[in-house]
Amino acid sequence: LGGSYVAGPFVAFIGLLGISIVAITLLIAPAYLAARKYPTAELSATLLFALAGAILLGAATDLVTLFVGLELMVIPGYVLAGYAKRDPLSTEGAVKYFLLGSFSSAILLFGIVVLWGVAGTASLSGIATALASGKANAGLAVALALITTGSAFKIAAVPFHYWTPDAYQGSPTPITGYLSVGPKVGAFVLLIKLFVIALAPLAALWIPVMVVLAAATMTLGNLVALTQSNVKRMLAYSSIAHTGYLMVGIVAAGAGEAAGIAGVLFYAAAYAFMNLGAFAFLTALQGRPGATTQLSDLAGLGRKHPRMAILAAIFLLSLTGIPPTAGFFAKTYVILAAVQAGGPATILAVIAVLNAAIAAFYYLRVIVYLFMRDPAEPAVQVAEGPMLRAGLLIAAIGTVALGLAPTPIIEAVIQALAK
Repeated sequence: LGGSYVAGPFVAFIGLLGISIVAITLLIAPAYLAARKYPTAELSATLLFALAGAILLGAATDLVTLFVGLELMVIPGYVLAGYAKRDPLSTEGAVKYFLLGSFSSAILLFGIVVLWGVAGTASLSGIATALASGKANAGLAVALALITTGSAFKIAAVPFHYWTPDAYQGSPTPITGYLSVGPKVGAFVLLIKLFVIALAPLAALWIPVMVVLAAATMTLGNLVALTQSNVKRMLAYSSIAHTGYLMVGIVAAGAGEAAGIAGVLFYAAAYAFMNLGAFAFLTALQGRPGATTQLSDLAGLGRKHPRMAILAAIFLLSLTGIPPTAGFFAKTYVILAAVQAGGPATILAVIAVLNAAIAAFYYLRVIVYLFMRDPAEPAVQVAEGPMLRAGLLIAAIGTVALGLAPTPIIEAVIQALAK
């Protein structure tokens, strides 16, 4: 493909992570969808298209291939958000997701075109070389502003996050799990390629903006999640906060700390397993149509369904960042990278630590309901089909394995980046 697509260890990592995300989604979704008479066959094809886009995104070395991969990954998400077409909430969320997603794609494309014109090349490395040599003009500021705005929409950074809670809450629960993980991983691959590689010579310009966006994203996501009594909506807002944590690694990488990229990729892998596991748990609670996911519905579940509650606790502790879970090491890697980078990244690291403390309250509150409250009446009906159990088990194994043996994984990521 003329060098516009280059396979290697980095692409293999993205592909393996993408396959894991799709596999877990396909395990936890069918029974839920069938119980509500939603189509199931189309789900596999839609997810495979998105997976192909994520792999293309990871292998892209120029702006055109990068944008094509991004759109191939996100367009299936618009379909998935409206999968429950008879549900007004799903339709509303899908429309918001589609309109704002299309708008952000247009903004991003305008920025890419202007950047191409300024640099005189579409190659990511070529753009970095051109910018480092001082090849710049007034159009560069326009390109940077457009690319930053479009990218912020894609990762649901504050204040471009408004579509996220409605799209997540309206979607079928297992699909929400995918939407909160798959497109986010791909969007951060986009950020690595655009900002850390192509726009590296302009880091002094975009890092302050990223610091403000990351701080606002972490803080608002956590503060709003604190107020939620619906567990699904709580996880939707917490996903916004996790976007902020991932941005800490991007800032560190932009400041010249190579460990920042490795931290972002490790965080993405850990987040994929623990968040999909949390949504798989909610899927089990919503086995019957009409079931809700209020905090009060979880009261005493640890007594009646101890295995399910223990798995949920593992995912929630990891999302909190309690050692020795995967979430703890994920946060540690990005925060340490920010501290080592120094400057504004250090301030962002402090904000991330404070936000992790805030997040602990609402995650641990769910565990309190599971194990320390009297059982809810009527009792919640838990659906535990073999495929759902397999999906939960794979997510739990991934969460625990990344927590017990993080060093080999992070070393493999660093080696992949070096190659």
